[in-house]
Amino acid sequence: MTIAVVGAGAGIGRETVALALARGHHVLALSPSASTLADHPRLTKVSGSATNPGDLQKAMQFADVLLITVGTKAKKGTTLFSDIAKALIAVAQETGYHNPILIITGFGAGDSERYLGWFMKAVIHLFLKDQYQDKTRMEELITRSQLNWEIIRPGILTNQADARPYQLFPALRRGMKVGRISRKAVATYLIDEAERRDYLGQQVTLT
Repeated sequence: MTIAVVGAGAGIGRETVALALARGHHVLALSPSASTLADHPRLTKVSGSATNPGDLQKAMQFADVLLITVGTKAKKGTTLFSDIAKALIAVAQETGYHNPILIITGFGAGDSERYLGWFMKAVIHLFLKDQYQDKTRMEELITRSQLNWEIIRPGILTNQADARPYQLFPALRRGMKVGRISRKAVATYLIDEAERRDYLGQQVTLT
């Protein structure tokens, strides 16, 4: 299978590229820093931006599954996530792309906000409010579109080296406990789901 990873140069994206290659898949890696990825015979690097429709099309055109793993350090006024959603929708409409698109947002975006514990609520309110507002806009655009989507909302991300098993909540529910999760564990879910596609059209939570 050919998997396109958008946001492949760092964080979850970089972990996802490594795992997809380890499992024998072909990978198209889109990132402004794609050149920093180690060479591999099944890896095609695409240097570009997730908000540029032309760059997105290069990654999508041969992809059986598209994974959106983009993050940002910008904390104020970002529109990165909603801009990506708009570009995705435009490219899919132009090209007829209807393969699965798995999109990372975050627990606390959209209707998951009211299920936040006090600690995560405080962190988001104090430091990440604008990011999560834009992730919510992204989710709204994606879920109203004709894309073959899945929204994945991880808890607080860590760089732990181990890939302890993730816990999946396929639906929001009272009393759900969502805490930390390593980027490596999120990458594991992405590749697992790219292979099995159990939750397309749904918004799932990872912890």
